[in-house]
Amino acid sequence: MKQFVYEYATKVYFGEGAAKKYLEQALAPYGKTVMLAYGGGSVKKNGIYEEITSILKQAGKTVVDFSGIMSNPTYEKVQEGAALAKQEHVDFILAVGGGSVIDCCKIVAAQAKTEEDLWEMEMEKHLFPAQVIPMGAVVTASGTGAEMNGGAVITNEEKKMKSGMAAAAPRFAILDPEYTRSVPAMQVISGAFDTLSHAMETYLGNSDRDNVSDDVALAIMKNTVTNMRRLQKDVNDMQARGNLMWDSAMAENSILKVGRVTDFQAHQMEHQLGAYTDCNHGQGLAVIHPAYYRHIVKDAPEKFARIGKEVFGVNSAEAAVDALAAFIRECGLPTRMGELKSRVEITPELLRQVADTCNVIKSNPRELTHDEIYQILMECV
Repeated sequence: MKQFVYEYATKVYFGEGAAKKYLEQALAPYGKTVMLAYGGGSVKKNGIYEEITSILKQAGKTVVDFSGIMSNPTYEKVQEGAALAKQEHVDFILAVGGGSVIDCCKIVAAQAKTEEDLWEMEMEKHLFPAQVIPMGAVVTASGTGAEMNGGAVITNEEKKMKSGMAAAAPRFAILDPEYTRSVPAMQVISGAFDTLSHAMETYLGNSDRDNVSDDVALAIMKNTVTNMRRLQKDVNDMQARGNLMWDSAMAENSILKVGRVTDFQAHQMEHQLGAYTDCNHGQGLAVIHPAYYRHIVKDAPEKFARIGKEVFGVNSAEAAVDALAAFIRECGLPTRMGELKSRVEITPELLRQVADTCNVIKSNPRELTHDEIYQILMECV
């Protein structure tokens, strides 16, 4: 393993009733004004909003609502939240939702503490914020693992870029599987596939053999697949939903990444596809992964063979890719571009633009060219 420094920044409160039991004490060290951030309003329909606001008021907090955070949160929405946080002198940001809400709040927390444009600061000057408004997360839809790190994925519609940014890591995270009960089955499965993707992409980066992180990644992959299958049988299997919540957190709290490099080329392709189409992230990954893996399977045959044996129970590298594709179909996830919900028609010309603007990873089994990325995307049509 390579040298590393690891610090676990987020305190986790896991289990049924975790918000009622722990949220007030988790907020105690922070100031009075709390920005309560959420998405399209489902938290109001399922009772979570009422429960959280009741706890906040009981704790003596002044609540500032920041609503309407969309899937694939935009940089424009970040700026709206940052302006509100400044105007209301917000002391703490509480993100209630899935990865999109949490990611948006991470960047809001940083942008609200600087007059400099954060996108320009990070993407062009390669500088990162020194101050942030402290924040926490109440997870209502799992998969991204956003509650366990300081990274965020934001869509800059003006620049047609969907990219990772660095900002605030949540000080704490509330993980109550009951809070996911009202989430539709396909949304749960799509999120879980993102978790599976995180573990696979971390595992397939270049690293020494017998790396302990590889073994943990394989365990996360296997558990994710097992519990996705459980949800196919019973969408209200709360033990399976709880397992997937923790799989999601484990896949992105850096435990799998220490002492090694990672791949994440499929994520880069999906991010740019999402920037142009606004498609669901997990579903976009489900379409791209098998095509990408068929291109690189011969560049990492031992690693793919281990995925096949330990996750899917098959005996070769090529069979592992086939098993992944079959599992995607089994879960009812999209397998072709035409099955994705897109704000625009997905044409060869659009995919050429996606390929040409895609970030190329240099630490995966084999570095791709933009032409090969285009070929992979076209194989998904």
